[in-house]
Amino acid sequence: MSEQFDLSSFEKSMVIREMTHDDIDSILRMQDECFPGMDPWERAHLESHLSIFPEGQFVAELDGKIIGSCSSLIINFDEYDDRHTWDDVTDEGFITNHNPDGYNLYGIEVMVHPDYRRMRVGQRLYEARKDLARALNLKSIVIGGRIPNYYKYEKEMTPREYVDAVSRHKIYDPVLSFQLMNDFTLMRVNPDYLPDDKASRKYATLMEWNNIDYKPQSKRHFKTSYPVRICVVQYQMRQISSFEDLAGQVEYFVDVASDAYSDFVVFPEIFTTQLMSFLDEPVPSIAVRKMTDYTEPYIELFTDLAVRYNVNIIGGSHFVMEEDEEIYNIAYLFRRDGSIEKQYKIHITPNERKWWGISAGDAVRVFDTDCGKIAIQICYDIEFPELARIATDMGANIIFTPFNTEDRQGYLRVRYCAQARAVENQVYTVISGTVGNLPQTENMDIQYAQSAIFAPSDFEFARDGIVGETNANVEMVMIGDVDLEILRRQRQDGTVKQLKDRRHDVYRVEYKKD
Repeated sequence: MSEQFDLSSFEKSMVIREMTHDDIDSILRMQDECFPGMDPWERAHLESHLSIFPEGQFVAELDGKIIGSCSSLIINFDEYDDRHTWDDVTDEGFITNHNPDGYNLYGIEVMVHPDYRRMRVGQRLYEARKDLARALNLKSIVIGGRIPNYYKYEKEMTPREYVDAVSRHKIYDPVLSFQLMNDFTLMRVNPDYLPDDKASRKYATLMEWNNIDYKPQSKRHFKTSYPVRICVVQYQMRQISSFEDLAGQVEYFVDVASDAYSDFVVFPEIFTTQLMSFLDEPVPSIAVRKMTDYTEPYIELFTDLAVRYNVNIIGGSHFVMEEDEEIYNIAYLFRRDGSIEKQYKIHITPNERKWWGISAGDAVRVFDTDCGKIAIQICYDIEFPELARIATDMGANIIFTPFNTEDRQGYLRVRYCAQARAVENQVYTVISGTVGNLPQTENMDIQYAQSAIFAPSDFEFARDGIVGETNANVEMVMIGDVDLEILRRQRQDGTVKQLKDRRHDVYRVEYKKD
């Protein structure tokens, strides 16, 4: 029996999937059709969503065309004022206030192309959110919904009366009626929620869907602190005769950090130039290339120590020759589970260019660890505030800065800027430097440092914003605890809220790398 039709030619393929960077242009075009007259998403908003919480962003795709999308973040809803606005709960659309340890998924946008409505696209997107809430064991989904037909009735009834009429099916509202049909219940009506939503007269309904599968977790209910212990090594540069000499000193400090139950131990910038002291090469540009031969032993050493002593290690930084024959100043993160990450120094000093011919990296990275997200910004990089702001927007709570300075002026540039970054971004910053001298090593002859851990400046943090600091120019370690829970609370309710109070309507830091 032969088939009369090729059924595959009639098939359509609709999928709900996570958003990608390749979808952004289609979404930006679609929103003009969905919300004429309202302030649209900008590319920077969607890129921020994908950087911070990619699993919370969905698109609907039909035969390869984007026909719908939705965005969300996780918050602790109880931390927000009853009369919060859309800007309050989304950090003006950038979701940098996303809290992965929160209880509630907050939906901030759903749109369906007008040509594809009545195909249950919105319902599919809502179901994707519900599946995500179940998978992440979130207590509920909260949304601020428009009431776009209210302008037709504003002379006859208050927003509350309008919402009540819609709830009783006496009036149809394309948004509120849809949300009620999807098992959302009304919590309250918020004024001035979306200033550009003229049809809703700026009002919005606060709606909630409760996850009946939610299982309370006591560690989240009663979490009062999230301490992270950091051991900062102020390392003395001295003449050595072999790589084994350096390895022995490094292991001593890692052992000290481990005995103190540290979560991180951080070494200074290019402290491995100590290897030049036995290479017998007077020309700096040649000596640095010889030193790169020790990259593999360096990585093997720190990987072994991180696993064996059960501590995450910021391995200072090391000069590395890569496949392009260029030499880079690279800081490595050696996790205690044996995995490795690296951050290239982005801003190269005139000294590094002149003496060693060091090349610049071009990407800001933020790393996941068992103690939250961290960033590494090597010495000169901390003096450029844009980098710390980008790292914070990517979720970093601690910025580690290995440094190497030869005089007090250079050191104070690093110190003052690290303290400023802690205040500006409400993060902890850590600086670790070298002391001592290498008399026979050209361009590494003198060192100056006073290493430290800095906090934002507010009541719950350390006095003067200094968690701890070493004595100047003495080899030693300093061990201090920082609390990520206090940091999270202060970002929401501190005396000042630098992250939340940024004026994105006036200025913006734009990161040009995907």
